[in-house]
Amino acid sequence: MSGMGRREFMALLGGAAVAWPQIVSAQSPRHRPLVGLLGYLDSPNYRALPFYAAILQGLRERGQIEGRTFDLVFQSAEGRAERSPQAAAKLVQLNPDVIIATATLEVVSAKKATATIPIVCAVLADPMGLGFIESAARPGGNVTGIAPYVTGLPSKQLELAREIVPNARRIGLLHDGNDPKAQPQRLEIEAAGKALQLDIATATVRSVDEIAPAFEAWASKPVQVVIVEQSNMLLALGRKQIAEVAAARKMPAVYGYREHVATGGLISYGVNLVWCFHRAAYYVDRILKGDKVADLPVEFPTRIEMVVNLKAARMIGLEISPMLLARADEVIE
Repeated sequence: MSGMGRREFMALLGGAAVAWPQIVSAQSPRHRPLVGLLGYLDSPNYRALPFYAAILQGLRERGQIEGRTFDLVFQSAEGRAERSPQAAAKLVQLNPDVIIATATLEVVSAKKATATIPIVCAVLADPMGLGFIESAARPGGNVTGIAPYVTGLPSKQLELAREIVPNARRIGLLHDGNDPKAQPQRLEIEAAGKALQLDIATATVRSVDEIAPAFEAWASKPVQVVIVEQSNMLLALGRKQIAEVAAARKMPAVYGYREHVATGGLISYGVNLVWCFHRAAYYVDRILKGDKVADLPVEFPTRIEMVVNLKAARMIGLEISPMLLARADEVIE
C-alpha cells in the first residue's frame, strides 16, 4: 500500500461519528481555568500513564495543581485514528482555556475543531508543512509546542541500521499510513536510501493486525534490518508485537523511541518523549498566566539519545560493537 497524502489524511479525519460521554457542561459556572487533554489512548487511570503523568508533574512544578488552580477534562480516540475528530469536537464544545494535544494526529483534529482555543502539542511534527504555524519563532496561530521530528533524524536512524548490520543492502521500513508525522520520515529515509543505492522495502500498515504480515513479507524477500517509524499506533499499540515478531524472525530493528527498546526492541535513536511531555507543561502554564499562544515559540529538543537492549541482541544472535555501546546513553541488560 502507498502512503497517505495530507489531503487524504484530512479527509479521513472528517469521518465516522462516535458518541462520547458528556463530562463537563460547557454552560456550567467555571471557578477555575479548564485544561483539555486530547489523547490517543484511553485508560480509567489515564493520569498515571507515563506521558500524561509527565505533563501533570510539569504543571505541579510550576504551581499549577489540578483541582486547585485548574480543572482537567480528558477525551481520547481510544487508540483509533478515525475517532480523533469526534474526541476533539467534544472537547472543544466544553470551551477549555487551553487544549493539550498529545501528538500531531490530535493537533490535526483539534485545529479542525477550533481556530481560537490555544493548542499545545507535546510531540508536534511538520508544523509548517501541515499549516499549523507561520514560523517556529512566532507561530502566529493557535498552535505551539515541542517539535522533536527534526530533519535529518530519520537519516541518522538509517545510518545506525547500517552500522549494526554493515552489509545490509535491503532495509525494511515500517510505515504508519494513518499518522501525519510518518510521511516526512518515510520520504527522508527513502531518499537517503536511494542516495546510498540501498533497497528500501516500505511496508505501510494502518492497524496492529497488519504488523505481523509485514514482517512475513520481508522474510519472503529478505531484509537485513528494519527501521520502525515514530508513530502513535506503532508505539502505543504495536510496540510489544513488533519486538516479539522481530525477535522470532531474528530481524534487527531500529526505533525512534526508547519505549520500544524497554519493551524488548533492539536499539533506538531519538528524543526523550517523557521530556517532551514534561516540557509541554511550560506552555500550558504560560497560557494560563495570560501569554498568547501565537507568541510562544516552538521548541526543538537539543538532546538525542541512543538506547541499546543487549538481551534483545542476544535473542537474535547479533553482536553490538563496543564502539557503539560506548556511544549509547543507556544500555539495557
